[in-house]
Amino acid sequence: MIQKLIENIRKTNAPIVVGLDPMLDYIPAHIQEKAFAAYGETLAGAAEAVWQFNKGIVDATCDLIPAVKPQIAMYEQFGVEGMAAYKKTVEYCQEKGLVVIGDIKRGDIGSTSAAYAAGHLGKVRVGKKSYASFDADFVTLNPYMGSDGILPFIKTAKEEKKGVFILVKTSNPSSGEFQDRLIDGRPLYEWVGEKVAQWGQEHMGEAYSYVGAVVGATYPEMGKTLRRLMPKAFILVPGYGAQGGKGADLVPFFNEDGLGAIVNSSRGIIAAYRQEKYQNFGPEGYQDAARAAVQEMAADIAGALGRD
Repeated sequence: MIQKLIENIRKTNAPIVVGLDPMLDYIPAHIQEKAFAAYGETLAGAAEAVWQFNKGIVDATCDLIPAVKPQIAMYEQFGVEGMAAYKKTVEYCQEKGLVVIGDIKRGDIGSTSAAYAAGHLGKVRVGKKSYASFDADFVTLNPYMGSDGILPFIKTAKEEKKGVFILVKTSNPSSGEFQDRLIDGRPLYEWVGEKVAQWGQEHMGEAYSYVGAVVGATYPEMGKTLRRLMPKAFILVPGYGAQGGKGADLVPFFNEDGLGAIVNSSRGIIAAYRQEKYQNFGPEGYQDAARAAVQEMAADIAGALGRD
């Protein structure tokens, strides 16, 4: 799947992943009203609004981007109906040729991680049959519990030719409370980065590993260090746009081949119609606003990387 991601990036010339993180507040009133008319102001109604909103975003941007990243919490909050919307979103995006990164941030003891891996990347056995439950192409993982929590996912990823992105240095303001702590004179995120590189050596594609890392755009100097420590790891870079990251901050995350990183923007794209510079589109034109935001982001990144 890392090869498909690279192919999609080359085809679109836009190392962008759209975060499908649809809070109800982001969904225009006309979509919510139609969903509530059909299902009432219920969890099912909310899930229908999420699904229709996602479909609109994907339809408007799928020819411009290589990948999407649905954040599972935005679906879990609506219960079983929300998880059904998550599943439909994954399937629809894959039908459109997009790589799907399930942002699940799991990581637990071995047997539990194995079950998570089966549910999100692999297959689960039921009697004589096997079923793919959520069937994402990549998932995000929390490494806090060590190899026990990661290796079951890597095993499943190898079997299914899929991949993982492991949290190394995250974009949130309090990430340094733990991630920047010095251990034997070096910050924890460097030790995690080295472990990601080690795990990745056993799970290589042609030039890049199926074991990637998450490193926030808000920490470009740390990104430079981690790029050096993980030369074969693709880096998923959150924090662009709404969290303050911009194109110029992204240069250290890429390798000399112009690859090695994919940059996430969530509400900066899916809720672009609410921004002042896109307000002329209005809520009814949320799809066109999202498309314009993707095009602007792609130009910003291309300019920073000298690809104008």
